[in-house]
Amino acid sequence: MEARDATRPGSAGGRARRQECVEVATCAHAVHLRDSKVSDGPTFAVAPAAWSVFLSWRG
Repeated sequence: MEARDATRPGSAGGRARRQECVEVATCAHAVHLRDSKVSDGPTFAVAPAAWSVFLSWRG
C-alpha cells in the first residue's frame, strides 16, 4: 500500500468538510503538534502521558 492510500485519523468526511488538520510527530519524550497548512508557524509539544489522556477523553 502506498502512503496516499493510507487512512489517516481525522480524515472522515473528506473534502465535504473544512480542511483543518494538525500534524503530530512523536518521540520518546514529547508529542509535537502544528497546523499542517502553516508549516513555518507556531508549534507546541506535550508530554506523551498528556497526549494519551487527550486521545482517550470522551466529552
